[in-house]
Amino acid sequence: MKKKILLFISMLACTALQAQNAYINKVYDFCPAPGQNVNTMPQYNAGDTKESILERVNDTLCKESAGMISLGGYGGYVVFGFDHRVENQTGKMDFEVLGNAFFSTASASTNRRGGSSEPGIILVSQDTNGNGLPDDEWYEIAGSEYNKPETIHDYEITYYRPDENKTKTPDGNFLSDTTYVRWTDNHGGKGYVYKNTFHSQSYWPQWLSDSTLTFRGTRLADNYVDQSGNGSYYVLYCYDYGYADNVPNDDSLAYINIDWAVDSNGHPAHLDGIDFVKVYTAVNQYCGWIGETSTEVAGAVDLHLKGQSIDDPTTRIYLPSISSVHDSITGLFDLTGRKVALPVAGRLYLVKSNGKTRKVIWK
Repeated sequence: MKKKILLFISMLACTALQAQNAYINKVYDFCPAPGQNVNTMPQYNAGDTKESILERVNDTLCKESAGMISLGGYGGYVVFGFDHRVENQTGKMDFEVLGNAFFSTASASTNRRGGSSEPGIILVSQDTNGNGLPDDEWYEIAGSEYNKPETIHDYEITYYRPDENKTKTPDGNFLSDTTYVRWTDNHGGKGYVYKNTFHSQSYWPQWLSDSTLTFRGTRLADNYVDQSGNGSYYVLYCYDYGYADNVPNDDSLAYINIDWAVDSNGHPAHLDGIDFVKVYTAVNQYCGWIGETSTEVAGAVDLHLKGQSIDDPTTRIYLPSISSVHDSITGLFDLTGRKVALPVAGRLYLVKSNGKTRKVIWK
């Protein structure tokens, strides 16, 4: 009898382990801000409701080879969870949100990596009340820009539903309507989400009846440069670490450490793991004919269940003065190992000096 009981317990344990999936298990909410890929990623069909769109987002993201959704302009978001608690392993990267960022050769001559980087803020949460829903406290992953003076916390933006039949205001440079979706923010800012000639569908989520959409969160500084000087070629530069769709998926700085999570006052959250993730577009910028900057999400993965043990490159940071390392520097590199000629104040680097390699926030 004891053998049978032990066998039964062993079978239950094996079943529980098999049930754990490294990828997204369920999408709980999805609300894009207006943007050029809204109503196409995922596809909106006449008569769709929020429930049917959410089902389509689940079908897109809840698998290993996930498809991709667009979050639209600033604030547009998606909320998803795993079928287990993603463990916070000390000094290790814990999970990754996948996107479609890429680097271009146009940035090779600078000390910044760029191409198409459309960063999204990442929030995490634990199922503290045990009801299986993402309705507990959210904690922001404090990426490299969190404490920068140009980062705006408590940012709020409101978009106003457009009149699709209004008189359009084209600019003759691939923009079919430069006064399409109006927006205002809580810092006195105002403007429009333009419509371009490459995407003619409505940019307003058609399954929603709301006349306005309001989003709140942290806004990062604009990350684009008009490389051409005439609006024909834009480069979107990545931030150092801690964001979704910021660097290519195989880049070492695409990974996230749960230890970076902070509460609403900016204090470390000290989470032992997370059950839910929220991602929202983190910048409010428009880049001419290539459109608004919109975070794309193409799934997420628990790195530990995938058997990946990746050290956090931002831990154990050494904070010297410039003079303490400058004279004896034999090499200065970014966190990917790329040599840097002109360091930027406030950024994190690997410094080889006095026979040692140290992580340095440049002053």
